[in-house]
Amino acid sequence: MIVDERRSRILKLAEELGFVSLQRLVSELGASESTVRRDLEFLDATGHIQRTRGGASFLGDSQTDFDARRRLASQEKQRIARRVVDLISEGETVLLDGGTTTLEVARYLVGKSLQVLTNSLPIAALLMNRAEIELIFIGGYVYPKTGVALGEQSVEALKRMHATRLVMSTGGITAEGLFNSNALLVETERQMIRAADRVTLVADSSKFGQRALSHLCSLDVLDEIVTDEGVSGEWCQVMESAGVRMDVLGSVLR
Repeated sequence: MIVDERRSRILKLAEELGFVSLQRLVSELGASESTVRRDLEFLDATGHIQRTRGGASFLGDSQTDFDARRRLASQEKQRIARRVVDLISEGETVLLDGGTTTLEVARYLVGKSLQVLTNSLPIAALLMNRAEIELIFIGGYVYPKTGVALGEQSVEALKRMHATRLVMSTGGITAEGLFNSNALLVETERQMIRAADRVTLVADSSKFGQRALSHLCSLDVLDEIVTDEGVSGEWCQVMESAGVRMDVLGSVLR
């Protein structure tokens, strides 16, 4: 099996399973452990997977969709993430949902003394060996393509938790509120909102005006949105009317 074919197979397995072990990859690919480790290092560096002790987690909803979104908005998401981390104080209890932008937030949290709650395996894998971060994973049914725990078990676990801040992403934003593509995810995120004192939405400007399958919540549950300069003045007015603070990179609007 040539290098590109082998790495494509690794990505496909990681996408299908959410997390794939090193031993399974060795068995599936018929390659040596050292060869597979080198492939994982390469794919981790490109942002397709997150290497973990014993395997790798996939970082996206699907391979095509994830790659497309990284090309379109990766720099904006990194800048948004850095801005959000500036808002978070040492000692906070931060709840993170799954998503490409919240994963970027997790990367920039490294070095801060925090308690982090998350239902995202990729985020947990990123933070689990950080001594300065007390990590609590929210269990439940793990959606195989994203590595995010969802459903009744996750909701019940969240009922016993409290966070000073929820940092969440979304599939789309309209004047009616937030939307996401998975009904189980929406159910879990609603309980996340109830568990947090403050709700911070991270969303690049491409999400404004977009809908997804399930309505999550109205705009007035949000305390602030951190986004990039591509958001229009009309959307800023909509958020102002809803009482949502807009933190636009380069300026802060109310």
